[in-house]
Amino acid sequence: MTILGSVAAGHPLTAEAAAETLRAGGNAFDAALAALCAACIAEPVLASLGGGGFLLARPAGGAPELFDFFAQTPHRHRPEQELDFYPILADFGDATQEFHIGQGSIATPGMIAGLVAIHREHCRLPLAAIVAPACRLARDGVIVNRVQRGIAEIVAPILHASPAALALSADPDRPDRLAPVGARVRNPPLAETLEWIAREGADPFYRGDLGARLVRDCAEHGGHLSAADLADYRVERRAPLVHPYRGAHLYTNPPPSQGGFLLGVTLGLLDGVEPARLGRGSPAHLHALALAQELTQRLRRAQPAALAESLSGPLSGPLSDVAPSIPEAYRKLMEGAATFSRGTTQISVADREGNLASVTLSNGEGAGYVLPGAGIMLNNMLGEEDINPHGFHRWPTNRRISSMMAPSLLALADGGWVVTGSSGSNRIRSAILQVVSNLIDFGLALEAAVASPRMHYEDGVLNLEPPITDDTLAALGTHWPGLKVWNRESVFFGGAHSVAVAPDGSTHGAGDPRRGGVALQVN
Repeated sequence: MTILGSVAAGHPLTAEAAAETLRAGGNAFDAALAALCAACIAEPVLASLGGGGFLLARPAGGAPELFDFFAQTPHRHRPEQELDFYPILADFGDATQEFHIGQGSIATPGMIAGLVAIHREHCRLPLAAIVAPACRLARDGVIVNRVQRGIAEIVAPILHASPAALALSADPDRPDRLAPVGARVRNPPLAETLEWIAREGADPFYRGDLGARLVRDCAEHGGHLSAADLADYRVERRAPLVHPYRGAHLYTNPPPSQGGFLLGVTLGLLDGVEPARLGRGSPAHLHALALAQELTQRLRRAQPAALAESLSGPLSGPLSDVAPSIPEAYRKLMEGAATFSRGTTQISVADREGNLASVTLSNGEGAGYVLPGAGIMLNNMLGEEDINPHGFHRWPTNRRISSMMAPSLLALADGGWVVTGSSGSNRIRSAILQVVSNLIDFGLALEAAVASPRMHYEDGVLNLEPPITDDTLAALGTHWPGLKVWNRESVFFGGAHSVAVAPDGSTHGAGDPRRGGVALQVN
């Protein structure tokens, strides 16, 4: 039996689309694009042709390269009083969060341009064959599972924002409500759109009828987007950042996105304390993880002086060389940046030829606007508070939006590779950090490295997944007064769906159970 490769993704049907494409003779990049398209149907809140993302690609025997097809800010600001832009409250159960939606929240999407550009550069199958599994899903329907129903409930106000938005997730028997677990949801117009793209490329959206309808609706109903925004959009190809870590090398998303840079900062801080000697899960180990994250957050909040002062304390020995350069590098990264950090999904693929693909996608939470006749929910990335630190509608014009997404490839000292990345907004980098540390510092197998309990520090709160002992909590409490112990593993801590490639080329994957992750070994 020949193993063709492995895939890990956030939904069984997303993973199966990739597997089907590998079986049809496709490579890892064909499979990743098939999964991307399928995710737009199976994981519709997290992925959409109206959003954007990143691919970190390594062709067999070649160098890794980053494809940036994330969203772009429009060329101009429309007067605020003309905008369709308003807040909604998303309900996470024990907390609510305000998001902003409407046509005034839509940034220039990059997903369709990315699909076509990656296909042209790295794929071997016709685009029609790559989109075929997704088209079948869109027409036949997807059975709503527990994870996707839970995500839909969180953003229910967005899905109820317009009849067209609700129709994408509605109960077939009661179209006025969201589909329950077990219901079948279809989106035939999206199948037609994908087939149109397969025939004609990206032009129907960026220069043709689809784009013209989007621009007209934005002009008439309070959006920013113009024909020039669509026509001028370009996929950017970049050299990845490379972070050495204990004999391994992590390739990840470079500037203008911030996620990969911040991940490298945290890895550098952690490297200085040698986690293996602290004991996995010990109070000292968890304290070191928390401190590295806390210092990185100070950096992100543009407090380089505070970071430098913190680094001059007990950890300064191993970090003295890196500390002076970090604040200045971060200041440069932040200049004019507009940063996005919300709803995401991850796809990881490796094939038997040695091709590696790590894809992270986002549609924000969705703008509540669906492109008529196309089945596409547009993004709400201009409604992100992070890109509007001085108030909404003050983002820099015609600028690629920075992101916390960090699709990554880990080159191991023994010649093996790990394809990884995560969903989870600000938890993306803490999830990847802990997977990498579990693999390198503690020698865990991939499945255990992904599934092990995680922690995340943010805004004075140290979030901990169980199990954790009372003694450990007491020890951490002396340093971290804001402790929150979750009752069970949670989607909050990300979804680091990953694939490992052994030195002999054999592959296996691990789906992150927190987000319904699935891994398939394809033969």
